[in-house]
This record gives sequence, structure tokens and C-alpha cells, in this order.
Amino acid sequence: MVLKATSPDKNVTIEGNATSAEDGERLLDKVNVPADMRGFSDAEIAQLSEEVRQEMIEAVAETGGHLGAGLGVVELTTAIHAVFDTPHDRLIFDVGHQCYPHKILTGRKDRMKTIRQGGGLSGFTKRAESEYDPFGAAHSSTAMSAGLGMKVAADMKGEDRNVICVVGDGAMSAGMAYEAMNNAGDQKSRLIVILNDNEMSIAPPVGALSKYLSNITSSNQYMKARDVAKSMTKILPKPLREAARGFEEAARTGFGQSNLFEALGFYYLGPIDGHNMEHLLSILRNVRDSAYEGPILIHAITKKGKGYTPAESSADKMHGVAKFDVVTGSQYKPKPNAPSYTKVFAQELIKHAQKDPMIVGMTGAMPSGTGMDAFGQAFPDRMFDVGIAEQHAVTFAAGMACEGYKPFVTIYSTFLQRAYDQVVHDVALQNIPVRFAMDRAGLVGADGSTHAGSFDIAYLACLPNMMLMAASDEAELAHMVATAASYDDGPCAFRYPRGEGFGVEIPENAAPLEIGKGRIVKEGTDIAILSYGARLYEALAAAETLEKQGLSVTVADARFAKPLDKELTTQLYQNHQALITIEEGSSGGFGSIVQDYLINSGAMDKAGGAKLRAMYLPDVFQDQDKPVKQYEEAGLSRDHIVQLAKSLL
Repeated sequence: MVLKATSPDKNVTIEGNATSAEDGERLLDKVNVPADMRGFSDAEIAQLSEEVRQEMIEAVAETGGHLGAGLGVVELTTAIHAVFDTPHDRLIFDVGHQCYPHKILTGRKDRMKTIRQGGGLSGFTKRAESEYDPFGAAHSSTAMSAGLGMKVAADMKGEDRNVICVVGDGAMSAGMAYEAMNNAGDQKSRLIVILNDNEMSIAPPVGALSKYLSNITSSNQYMKARDVAKSMTKILPKPLREAARGFEEAARTGFGQSNLFEALGFYYLGPIDGHNMEHLLSILRNVRDSAYEGPILIHAITKKGKGYTPAESSADKMHGVAKFDVVTGSQYKPKPNAPSYTKVFAQELIKHAQKDPMIVGMTGAMPSGTGMDAFGQAFPDRMFDVGIAEQHAVTFAAGMACEGYKPFVTIYSTFLQRAYDQVVHDVALQNIPVRFAMDRAGLVGADGSTHAGSFDIAYLACLPNMMLMAASDEAELAHMVATAASYDDGPCAFRYPRGEGFGVEIPENAAPLEIGKGRIVKEGTDIAILSYGARLYEALAAAETLEKQGLSVTVADARFAKPLDKELTTQLYQNHQALITIEEGSSGGFGSIVQDYLINSGAMDKAGGAKLRAMYLPDVFQDQDKPVKQYEEAGLSRDHIVQLAKSLL
């Protein structure tokens, strides 16, 4: 039966013929691992995919998470597991947003309502979670490189193993994808790549590649020629089928539609309907059984949010959602108590851009996640979304800065890691004034370790010419945007966390900060806490607790890691019995900078001097949970500060 859910306002249809309890047992109830479906008929496999879609919608409605991408690959994922011998055959997703149907079919359906929760399933593929996840994928454009490595390794060991990479069209905007394809074509290994072309990654697609893929799918001449070739293949006797195959080859190349992939050495198949189970099963079986020895690319056209009306009609296809009502699609989003750091950054940057026409913004396929969508609406000619290409974004910005513009490269802290060589060689080495706005600094909650901005303090502080700031609240962030806008002496970077601010008043016209100068927020005499970033309010809460227990506490906001406020640091160290530094970053970061300075300045030479301790993230990759629980686990909460301070005195 067709499942329909009706509200007073709209009809919401979940497509398909999924069974319900009164119809008897679902096929999905019989499938715990892919091997359980190997005896299914094609009609049953199609039925199973519809049940997977329903299961996914109901699970994400309770947990929140990534919805649209998974809905778009339900049929494709089900068909792959039905045709190939996973986990012996390796299946890699790029990126992991689309892996929810895969998890349902690979022994994890009973845990889907724990996804992205503390102690639950990861929102991405994860090697430690299942043998069906051969490679972790939460960032983008890695699948073909990893898949090629696995296939070449299998060939070297003499193992008969298929490797299938499901790659989103957004991932094809990154240079690494083409490095892998170029190598695959040269290796001649039989890597199977399925291009999941839904014409939309997290944001609408950008760049020449998107236009190229659209041209492939819209060429009537091309499609007619391929249809003729397929018809000839069916009617000709076996000895002449090679001739038909040659004609079909001419259809691909003669109309100039797939030269890019073929030039890289891939045998191109498509475009095909990624929701037509009959076609998918036929093509995948043919590819599985083919004697062709080189890499193969199957171009599948899918629809993000497929089969769920609210997702299909949503502008972002309900890519990332909070808990929602299955009937209406309405999300249960709590009313914010304060604006998010991302929103504050965007608003402040727009203010400065209104006064300074040389300010430009750029991001790597994350306009909404970074606030650059708002900047783009205000200045459509001054915002550049370069696609999933962080390396290019950094060097592109360096080129603009060389010509007098003031580029703000707005990227998640964890994504900037992918452009580190460009930050070093193309920006810092040449002392080019590129501004890096690093969103999602620190721990990020449900996205877990793959998206945690843990390392930017350490990996940027070691670079000559780099100026570094961290916002302790939204007002400080406003001042830091102003500081970056006015700073032309070299590159600079400032970090701020995910989520809401603290509700402090934001100045109407935030002024630039004095470079390298921190501030004392609360004065005391016994112990000093020097905070870098958004742990400041935990430090203040700890100070309040300590003072109730008879200890006098100074709390300072460093503001800058580089240049360090040496005068303030020396004062805090010399005038207190103990100094604690605290940051939302890894070891080797702000605490190390402070310690290096105090050691090398001679401030610690005096016998019986103050005690010095550093608090930072533990040397582990922390799993997903609510941020407050993550920081408790990390030992960076108020109670941990209090405990450390008391132990020192």
C-alpha cells in the first residue's frame, strides 16, 4: 500500500508500497545483514528499499541528523548490497552523510535511533563501528583514493574483490578526486565509482563541473545515440555485439559528453536513473560480471530527499535536521537564548563590508554553515563559494590579497586542516594578509571527532607571521572581526565555537583590539586562570566557587595566542601562587605557548616560584555527545578547574 500521512495543512506522502504491521512481517525484519537479501527477487529488493526509506525517516525524526542525502540513495544502496558481496567487496561512501540506509542494511537498524547520540552510532561511516564500513568518511573527496588503495592491494594479494565508491557530485569539486581518478586510469585497476549526481550537495552546486554534469544529463542527441546502441546490442548476434559496443562508445565520445571521465581512463556508463531499481540491478550485475579490467564510472541521477514530500519541497532538501514531525516535516528547534556565533560573525562582517569595498568573503561549499550565505545576499559580487576545495580557497584568497583585497576565508576549523600546505606556503611564508575565520572551534557535539576543531591553535601558532585570536563570547567576536578587517601586516586567524553565544551585549560599532593585548576580567591574589577562547565563563564560574571556599582568584582573557601578551602573562605568573591556562584545543597549543615564554624569559628561574598548569583537550578523538558532556569528559568544566586549583594550593 502507499503510505500517506495527512495534516490539516498538507498531504505528506512517503512513496512506495511498504508493508505495515497489519500486512504482516516486513522484508526488512528478515534482513539483518546484506547476505539475507541475496535470495530476494528483484521485486522484493525494490520493496525492501521502500521499507528502508520508511525506517530511515522514522529514525531521524526522533534523533535529528542527516536526512536528505540518505533518502536520495536508498535504492542505490539497497541495489549495491543486493548485487555485491559486502563486506568482502568493499563499499565506501563519500561523504558519510548518505550512509544511513547503508547502516540500516548492515546490522545496525535496531540502533538507528541512537545515531549521533552519546554512546550511539556515528552519523558517518566508521571503521571501528562495523566491518561493513571499510573506510571512515566525514570529510569529502577521499573515497576514490582509499578505494584505489584497497583495490590495488587486493590485486597484489591475488584476491578477487570488488571495490565500489559512491561519490557525491559535490565531492567532485575537490582536486583530490581528480588526483585519484588520474591515478586509477593509469593503474588500470578495476575500481567501480558510482557518481551520485543529485545536483545538490549541502548547498546548491557551484562551478564548471556542475554545468558539465548538467550538460551530460540534458543532451537529447547523446541519449538517443546511446539508446540506439543499446537496442543494437540486444538484437545483434553475439559476434557482432562488439561492433555495437563500439557504436555505443562513439555515442559517448562523439557528442563530447563524457570526455572528461574517459580522458582520465574510466569507462563511463550513464546517466542512469538512480531510483529505478530494475535498471540499477541490471547495470550493477553487468558491471560485477564484466571482464573489463579498467576503472568504471557509473553516473547515477538521484533526487536528494527522494520519497518524502517535506524533504523534496525544502530548499536544502532537509540535509541536516533537528527532531521533526513525520507528518508535517516540522522540526522541533528550541528557541535560541542568544544569537549563534556564526550569525554574529556574518552580521559583523557585513557591517565592515558596507564601509570597505575591498572586503570579500569566501567559503568551501558551506555558505549556510559559516554564515556566508547572508554575506552573499548582501554582496553577491563579493562572496565566492569555491566548492569543496579548501586548498584552492586559500590560494585563491592569497591571490586576491596580493591585489589589495581583504579576503575572509570562512571555513570550519577541522576543514582548514585540508589546506595546511597552502596556509604555510602560499600565505604565511609570503606574509600575505589573508583573514581566516574558523567556525566550529573546539568540540562540536553530534558531529563528533571528525568535525571537532581541536588542532588549529597548535597547527597555526607554529607559523611565522601568523596572528591568532580566540573569541571568549559574541562581543569579543565582534571586536575580532573588526581587528581582522583592519589588520594588514600579514595573515591572521580567529576562532569561535559552534552554537549560541552567552547573551552578552554586542557593541553597535565594535572597535579593533590592540594587537597582542589581553584583559583581566576579574582580579584576585591567590591563583590566576588565563583563558584563551570560550572557556572564559567556565573559568569565571570556577572562580566564584573557589572564592566561596576562601581562595582569591584572578581570571584573564588572553584574546591573543600570537602575539602573546607577555606583560599580562608575566604579571599573572609572578603575582600569584599558581597560574592555570585553559583552552578548547589540543596539547601543543596556547598552554605550550605560555610555558615556552615563561621558561625562555627566565620568569621560572626563581626557586619556589608559582606553580604552572595547562588544561586542554585530552589526547584522544572524542566521540559524539552533547557539548557540555564532551567538555565534562575532556576535563575542562568548572568542577575540573576548581579541583585543579585546590590541588595547587
